[in-house]
Amino acid sequence: QVQLVESGGGLVQPGGSLRLSCATSGLTSDVSSIGWFRQAPGKKREGLSCILLSDDRVWYPDSVKGRFTISRDKFKSTVYLQMDSLTPEDTATYYCAASVYYCSRYPSQYTYWGQGTQVTVSS
Repeated sequence: QVQLVESGGGLVQPGGSLRLSCATSGLTSDVSSIGWFRQAPGKKREGLSCILLSDDRVWYPDSVKGRFTISRDKFKSTVYLQMDSLTPEDTATYYCAASVYYCSRYPSQYTYWGQGTQVTVSS
């Protein structure tokens, strides 16, 4: 079955960087895109980035453009999220998800989800 496993979270100081990994397995041929989301306590799940598996086109919301970079290693079946210039406002649980649709900011468009990895930005 489809499995997504996030890793790479942790505690980082403001201004620091982290690279999250999303190891995928069992992806079905109808899966079109992989996205990254985050959710802080009491807040809605927020779309951060997405990569289209057919041609590696990417999407970012304006809120993270220039700070976050999505990429993938086709051979390792892993999607990465490089996060730079982190602030305490980036503290959240980060999830990757797979969709049968084109990239979308909306969690409802994604069928398969990982368990999440915690990112805490604090001095």
